[in-house]
Amino acid sequence: MGVDVVLYRVVGAGSGRRRLVPAEVLPDPDDVLLDLVERVRGTGRTPMLDRVDPVGQLVVPADQAAQLLAELRCLAEVARTTPEVTHVRRLDLLARHCRPDREMEIRFEGD
Repeated sequence: MGVDVVLYRVVGAGSGRRRLVPAEVLPDPDDVLLDLVERVRGTGRTPMLDRVDPVGQLVVPADQAAQLLAELRCLAEVARTTPEVTHVRRLDLLARHCRPDREMEIRFEGD
């Protein structure tokens, strides 16, 4: 029941019809992200990541990618295993791709 992270490009935002095109996907079949988020949830350091929902969706627009990057440092601090460290690094790369491009957004998509 993991939470996949998808980097989307927003197409046609100015025409009134928004269409999202997936640019990159970070799957979470083994609940790595969920386990990491649970370790930092409620500490006051990760208000955005605290809203990750295993059955819902959290949208992070490009203008909030800097906050996401800051919160990912908290996940990196609690990552213990190679798959956890790798997952945080890949998520960090997605956020870095999103940050400079206003036509991008990241979605945390629960099952």
